[in-house]
Amino acid sequence: MKDSANKTPDYVITVGRQFGSGGREFARHIAEAFGIPFYDKQLLLEAARHAGVDPGFFERSDEKFPGFTGGGISFNMGISAMPWYTPSSISDESIYRDMSDVIRKLADQGPCVIVGRSADYVLRDHNVPTVNLFLHADMDDCVKRILRRGDKLNPRDAKALAEKTNKLRANYYNFYTDKRWGMASSYDLSLNTSLMSMEGMVDLLAAYIKNRFGFDPRVSE
Repeated sequence: MKDSANKTPDYVITVGRQFGSGGREFARHIAEAFGIPFYDKQLLLEAARHAGVDPGFFERSDEKFPGFTGGGISFNMGISAMPWYTPSSISDESIYRDMSDVIRKLADQGPCVIVGRSADYVLRDHNVPTVNLFLHADMDDCVKRILRRGDKLNPRDAKALAEKTNKLRANYYNFYTDKRWGMASSYDLSLNTSLMSMEGMVDLLAAYIKNRFGFDPRVSE
């Protein structure tokens, strides 16, 4: 929470994204501009650490349609969990519940940006208001961004990876929520990263928050 004479309300920005559209990069820009933390893969590590399990269990089910892991393995491996964290047994459903619990607890700690993991749906009835975004881009731009990551892929393989990952994310989101992944009606704002710079989209988001909530989220100089 920002320290100011007028207390800034709590809020959470959730970012759904097509693979290669720059979701994590945009989250970082938001975090820097607004002075708040952002969470992506950190969610997996935190959930696994508090549960006392190999993060690989979470990695294998991360934003994937149920069926990639089996149930019945106890989380409790002799590592003390945090006071607010109550782990369950390992299965696709329990991993989703545990991840959702982490998301809610992070939302309670103050303003932040959460990337993916159907955070918009998880927080739909929570006591913290959310700004739910979806980032997409032209496939050619997604491929270029994927190639810049240095994964030694050719353009054809990068496109195939984007299409496969988008399908997995859509199946995950559509299974666990009552909304449709990527549809404008599922979000507050849908942004095409092919048409604006990251800085321009941060400006647009800041203006949206100011008009909707009545405060400027940017860090004061």
